[in-house]
Amino acid sequence: MGDALQRLRDWNAEIAIVLGSGLNAVVQDPVESIAYSEFSELPKPRVAGHAGKFSLCEISETRVIFAQGRVHLYEGYSAGQVTANVRKLAHAGIKKLVVTNAAGALNQKFKPGDWMMINDHLNLTGTSPLIGCPKFLDLGNAYSPRLQKHFGDAAHKVGVFLHQGVYAAVIGPQYETAAEARILQNLGADAVGMSTVLEVIQARALEMEVAGFSCVANLATGLSSTVLSHAEVLETSHKAAKDFFRILGKALPNL
Repeated sequence: MGDALQRLRDWNAEIAIVLGSGLNAVVQDPVESIAYSEFSELPKPRVAGHAGKFSLCEISETRVIFAQGRVHLYEGYSAGQVTANVRKLAHAGIKKLVVTNAAGALNQKFKPGDWMMINDHLNLTGTSPLIGCPKFLDLGNAYSPRLQKHFGDAAHKVGVFLHQGVYAAVIGPQYETAAEARILQNLGADAVGMSTVLEVIQARALEMEVAGFSCVANLATGLSSTVLSHAEVLETSHKAAKDFFRILGKALPNL
């Protein structure tokens, strides 16, 4: 499958964007798409809303690679398998990684359809992609302050309000209980989801610069009377994707 990796490399992008549940609408007019199945070591997404392909796109005259979809621990994959996409992007020459997800709001100021820029995280998955590799990693600036400033400025210019906060990653696939949501709030989390942080740890270990964003897909258990569903997550994320595309268009040339 070396040919597929070479096609990624030949695109000469330095920025890759991992898209979470329902966010495929961010991708517009790809020059080329390369299925994850063309890489023997990449596991295939099995969850609705995760397309399972790399799309080569140009936004505001900036070349990017979109990773459309990811795999999760709750699908039965290991931390190493969950982060295989990040290692593949590093091999393709990516220096800056933007990770996105659909998340449940723990902060009561958030509402569905809002975007939160991640400034820190809680890894509550109980695992790490670095297990088995004796490499100690400083995560003091896991989310690049430089990238956060550029994205914050871009959001302001295009009129999209960006919350900032802490993302808590849990295993899933069950949603949190009301008691668990209260614990997460007490730990300082603003949003909760089932992805992203392992990719961030892997990216930082590979010396990538990282930015992260959560699309608020719903309110966490106990904050709303609505029954949580993946269909609701996909619908809300799809609607919010156009706001994120506008932020990207303004931010990417300056990264």
